[in-house]
Order: sequence, then C-alpha cells, then structure tokens
Amino acid sequence: MSADEILLDAEDRMEKALGVLKKNLAGIRTGRANPGLVDSVRVDVYGSQSPIKQLASVGAPEPTQIVIRPYDTGTIKEIEKAIIASDLGFNPQSDGRLIRINIPPLSGEVRRKMVTRIKELSEETRVSIRNIRRDANKAADQAEKDKEIGEDVRDDTKKEVQELTKKFEEQVNELAKQRESEVMEE
Repeated sequence: MSADEILLDAEDRMEKALGVLKKNLAGIRTGRANPGLVDSVRVDVYGSQSPIKQLASVGAPEPTQIVIRPYDTGTIKEIEKAIIASDLGFNPQSDGRLIRINIPPLSGEVRRKMVTRIKELSEETRVSIRNIRRDANKAADQAEKDKEIGEDVRDDTKKEVQELTKKFEEQVNELAKQRESEVMEE
C-alpha cells in the first residue's frame, strides 16, 4: 500500500466518522424545532417501513413547531401513529392535510442530559478517529517492512496522519460545542 493510499483511506474513514456524528447530533433535541428530529421515524405504509422524508415534506416554519405535509394524504394516519410510537415524546395534531407537532420547551435537567449525550457521541467519534490513525500508522509500518515505501516516507506519512487526526478532532470539538450551545440556549 502506497503512502498516498494510506492517507486517502484514513481521510475517507475519518470523513465517514464525522458524518455519523453529524447525523447523530441532528437527532438531538434543542429548544428549537428542527426537521431532523423526526428523521429517525419510520412509517409502516404500502407494506414496508419507509423514512418520513420519503412520504412527506418536513419543515419548521416556527421555532416551536414542525409541520409535516404528506405527499399522499392517505398516509396521514400511519405517519401520526409512527410519530406517537417513536418514543420522541411528541403529540402530533392533524387537520387531514398536514400534521403539526408542537415542540415543548426543554427543562434544565433534560438540557443537561442532552449535553451529556453530545459529549458521549463526540468522544465516541474521537476514539473512532484515533483508531483510524492507529490503523494508518500500522499500514505505514507494514508498507515499510514490505519495502513498498522507505523510512522517510513512512515517517512523513505518520506525520500527515497525525495532522489529519488533529484536523478531524478539531471539527468534532467544534460540532459538539456548537450543538451544546444550541441545546443550552433558552
């Protein structure tokens, strides 16, 4: 494996780890309504489980309300049932054409729990990034042993992997800090 391949593989895997964190953070409630809050809801309709995004447009016209506009109004009852069954603690209200979900304000204790969860998710991502760094360093050592690259190239590769690790850890910290401030603002 060449030095470039090792670096590309490490960067690609770190990007994926960061993507997973972004997706997980989007599902964490803040004081504001966010269409991402219902992304995890799957609706049993047309004989299969479908994500809500495939069945309806989801928007947040107000800071405390999510509006779901089904493409087919015949699916409105199934969407309502799925939201109630989802354990998100939402109470959807339907007028036959669209579903409104009022987002209740978060208590201080719930906000602290959310911040704790954000910290857990970001730490899991940092651990994942460090594991990717370890794998890349092992690959560089192995390539040097197999005489595919020289000692200097191996050392340069390890240095670049460390720089990538730092860059991605900073992005993780920034995302976590941003989401924490969103959760804590009243």
